[in-house]
Parts: sequence; structure tokens; C-alpha cells
Amino acid sequence: MFVVLAFMVVGIFFGYVFRSKTIKFIHRFIITLIWLLLFLLGMEVGTNDNVIKQFGQLGFEAFLLASAATLGSVIAAWVLWLTVKNKLQTK
Repeated sequence: MFVVLAFMVVGIFFGYVFRSKTIKFIHRFIITLIWLLLFLLGMEVGTNDNVIKQFGQLGFEAFLLASAATLGSVIAAWVLWLTVKNKLQTK
């Protein structure tokens, strides 16, 4: 837990220090890391025999709720990105 908080604090510090500089590659880097994390999460779930054996028991509702939550998060993140991007362009 402390490692996660430490990374957040270090990230906030670097963001504060470099706030006046434009880092052009950071968006592509973050998107790549998100895709990599999703892939690794899928691999972890796919290699877990308990999850695979009970996948049929999870039910349609669980799949629907997980899909809706994921879709909602993606849409919210996209809207947030567009909002931030537009505000940065108007400055």
C-alpha cells in the first residue's frame, strides 16, 4: 500500500515540476500501459483454473454488470480526456 502511495506522490511531484513543459509522448505511453495492464489481467484470469471452471456459474448478470461498468469507465475517461484536452487547447 505504501509503495502505491509513494508512486502517486512521486508522480504528483514530477507533474508539478514539469507542469509548464509539454510532454508529447505521455498520452501514447499511458494508453500503451493501460492496454498492457488489461492484457496481463486477462492472462491472469485465463490462467486461474478456479475462475475458468466457475465461469458458467458467474451468470449473465455478472457479465452484464462487469461489461457495463467497464464501458461506463471507458466513456467517462474519454469524456474527461476530451474535456481536459479542450481546456488545454484554449489556453
